[in-house]
Amino acid sequence: MVKTNSIYTGLPTTIFETMSRLAREHNAINLGQGFPDTDGPEDVRRAAAEALISQSNQYPPMLGLPELRQAVAGANKRFYGIDVDWQSEVLVTSGATEALSDCMAALLEPGDDVVVFEPLYDCYVPLIRRAGAIPKFVRLTPPEWRVDTAALEAAFSPRTKAVLLNNPLNPAAKVFGDDELATLARLIVEHDAIAICDEVYEHIVFDGSHRPLMSYPGMRERTVRIGSAGKTLSLTGWKVGYATSPKALLDPIAKAHQFTTFTTPPNLQRAVAMGLSKGDEYYRGLAMTLEAKRDRLAAGLEGLGYRVAPCQGTYFIVADISGKTGEADAEYCKRLTIEAGVTAVPLSAFYASDAPTSFIRFCFAKRDEVLDEAVARLEKFHRGAAA
Repeated sequence: MVKTNSIYTGLPTTIFETMSRLAREHNAINLGQGFPDTDGPEDVRRAAAEALISQSNQYPPMLGLPELRQAVAGANKRFYGIDVDWQSEVLVTSGATEALSDCMAALLEPGDDVVVFEPLYDCYVPLIRRAGAIPKFVRLTPPEWRVDTAALEAAFSPRTKAVLLNNPLNPAAKVFGDDELATLARLIVEHDAIAICDEVYEHIVFDGSHRPLMSYPGMRERTVRIGSAGKTLSLTGWKVGYATSPKALLDPIAKAHQFTTFTTPPNLQRAVAMGLSKGDEYYRGLAMTLEAKRDRLAAGLEGLGYRVAPCQGTYFIVADISGKTGEADAEYCKRLTIEAGVTAVPLSAFYASDAPTSFIRFCFAKRDEVLDEAVARLEKFHRGAAA
């Protein structure tokens, strides 16, 4: 028997791919996987197309094109007042997931503890464990998803190397409050740890505003902040991400990047640089458009008797199905796909163990007519089930 790596051998295919395959098989409306069903700004797409023809398509600088790194540094200053040296503190990656992988490979050692909040994006735990580190879970409970300070403090120890924070949080659609972030920053500083912040939904916030953990006292020199053009510009297929951190952290992360993808398509980098520099009206419009879609789908689901949890940001709504079925979430999602023609994702897929099984996640980053048709199909399904 050939021996392979124990972390990835037997690891199931991601739930997003599993449910998307089922959606295609049954011609279902796919509200499972988190991507818009319309493309991002036309001027950004045209810039990428024109750069493909008129500009070099050879290796760009390993850290990223200067114009994109300058744009990332400019966005940090513009939106959050964070001064960044674009030459030594910004790295362009082939998507935010690559940036996360680079961070785990470069910053963690076997035996290190990493504090993570649960529910959590499904790549986090395998990446932590592949680095030989140990995830320490802090569970958030729906529907409010508040951080239990005592549980958070208990997760830290002398072995704590890092905290992995997703804010806004997928799948819970939570934006961490100022008191929660201040407590987290205090604990990180006290334990001399690193913060790895997945902030890909930073510009998709509906209630209040996003504040990076990097902006809190003591955090500037110990934080890696990860962003995504896929979410900010609604171009998820481009897989252009970027990491901002102090030079002492970025240097080893860049070495991991060097031996992972080395670089990212230069035409896409040029276009993203232009996109990040868009005016305030673009960023307001992005959040307002998605907020309206959130409200549209939430109203439809609540009208069908689902209990919808608060959604402060991201593309996602979480619904409590305990009043609709006695099935576990995974079975219910499969049945909705096959019988109702609507695909959602079971929330249990975002837990490492002992997961709740009465919540499912819907993506609302879709055209209004698609959301309306999904609600109509669900209504027909439930009407038939009640007959």
